[in-house]
Amino acid sequence: MTTADPFDAALDLLRRLPPSSTQKNLNGIISLQPDLEEDLLSSVDVALTSKRCVTSGRDYLCCDYNRDGNSYRSPWSNEFDPPIEPDDAAEVTPQGRVRRMEEALNSAVDVYRELYYEGGTSSAYLWALDEGFAGCVLFKKSASQGTGGKGGWDSIHVLEVNEAATKRSADYKLTSTVILDLGLQSAAVDNLELAGNLTRQTQQKCPLNGMRDNEIEQSHVVNIGRMVEDMETRMRNLLQEVYFGKAKDVVGDLRSIQPLSEAERDRAAHQEVINKMGR
Repeated sequence: MTTADPFDAALDLLRRLPPSSTQKNLNGIISLQPDLEEDLLSSVDVALTSKRCVTSGRDYLCCDYNRDGNSYRSPWSNEFDPPIEPDDAAEVTPQGRVRRMEEALNSAVDVYRELYYEGGTSSAYLWALDEGFAGCVLFKKSASQGTGGKGGWDSIHVLEVNEAATKRSADYKLTSTVILDLGLQSAAVDNLELAGNLTRQTQQKCPLNGMRDNEIEQSHVVNIGRMVEDMETRMRNLLQEVYFGKAKDVVGDLRSIQPLSEAERDRAAHQEVINKMGR
């Protein structure tokens, strides 16, 4: 009898537990198997958390891509909180063109967040690769009502960019995950919870306009922003048409709002019409 790999067993267990409790269950598994911490944190998507940048005073989102140990890097100041060793910071902190693109991308997604989400928090992080660069764009919006309702939307867009040798075009690979958590607690519906996540991938080859470095950098920001916007629109439509539509059908089949007496009367009238047509 073969023994299951602990990492695969942990992922299999998390898939079967409630999506709204992923963070709590993930922490429990890590406490039991500390050697799986790095692999699990880089493989399991959980709801994003935010911190306040000490230098700029602005909020930013925390994920595995801006983490070094227990410290997180702010995209606004490019500094880690809590601070890490200068030698370590120099290795994991973007510089030069990557940092310039990161600053421009953060400004762009901040405008997008305000227009589409009307609030919330956004962050973008980039880092250099041997050929090209990679990054992630994050959005988080939470809402709550005094009547017992709550809602949370977390979208994580991870991208990889490979530039052509001529720097006239680039290949973009985007993997997007949306984590949705809705809940309502009232006397009418008791305790209702709808949670889950959706992941999609896309790959495009886009042109790079201009000859100078700043023009090429701006083209990257525009291409990334357009891909993220298109992917978010597509995933919102999928959630609305498939996820919510299917949930509505299931609830409608299980629970009828119409009183049973009215339903029986309508059914009898319908059968009477059918009988008369038959005669």
